[in-house]
Amino acid sequence: MSRLHVHRFGPTTGPVVLALHGLTGHGRRWAQLAEEYLGDVRVLAPDLRGHGRSTSVPPWDFETVVADLVELLAAETTAPVLVVGHSFGGATGLHLARRYPELVRGLVLLDPAIAIDPDLLFDIAERGITHPDYADVEDARQDKLASAWYEVESRLLEAELTEHLVPTATGRVGWRMSLPAITSYWGQLAREYVLPPAEVPTVLVQAMKVQPPFVTPAFRAALTAHLGPHLTVHEFDCDHMVPQARPAETAALIRAAL
Repeated sequence: MSRLHVHRFGPTTGPVVLALHGLTGHGRRWAQLAEEYLGDVRVLAPDLRGHGRSTSVPPWDFETVVADLVELLAAETTAPVLVVGHSFGGATGLHLARRYPELVRGLVLLDPAIAIDPDLLFDIAERGITHPDYADVEDARQDKLASAWYEVESRLLEAELTEHLVPTATGRVGWRMSLPAITSYWGQLAREYVLPPAEVPTVLVQAMKVQPPFVTPAFRAALTAHLGPHLTVHEFDCDHMVPQARPAETAALIRAAL
């Protein structure tokens, strides 16, 4: 049995989309995209290790997260899957395709975060440690609105608060995730980028409002040179929360990839 909590959408048969959320997120974030735009598509959206309702035990690295996904896929399907990954999920999808190419029929990378500036990641991780929670739900809402969530429909933000915000032992509220795991994962994003096998059809979406970009010029150039005609690049005029801010466009890319 997988140690991951999995959100399942769509039919129980047919080609599988493995949807991987970003760091500090959870699999339920894919609900709107799956239910409103891809209702006929089988979507598996796990809470990655250290997130949501999944196990939080270490180690906290790409190798372990990939091993979790291999175990999950072995229990769910015998055919290769289309991997759709946002941010940290995109980086995880690249590691999965690199190590287990037989499991991946294609990649849709939504503003993947990989090989990021270590100084930037240190600042983000340190803020997570010094400000791990909120006074109340409204405090959490305002924090989201001050980030890339300002572009997301209010109903989706409310769903995020309902699903992902939980009381803490100190009487405050915090996200349903493991702070030690999340802190470790920020460091994983500083690792050198990996590239998928050259024959894997790959779609790259860069969110152009993200500055400095998570899709670094070096990674984008390397992916372009490596994949050649197997790579399609799209530049979305949005901030980092691509699947929530641009669901129709994202769904169209997934359908095309299927």
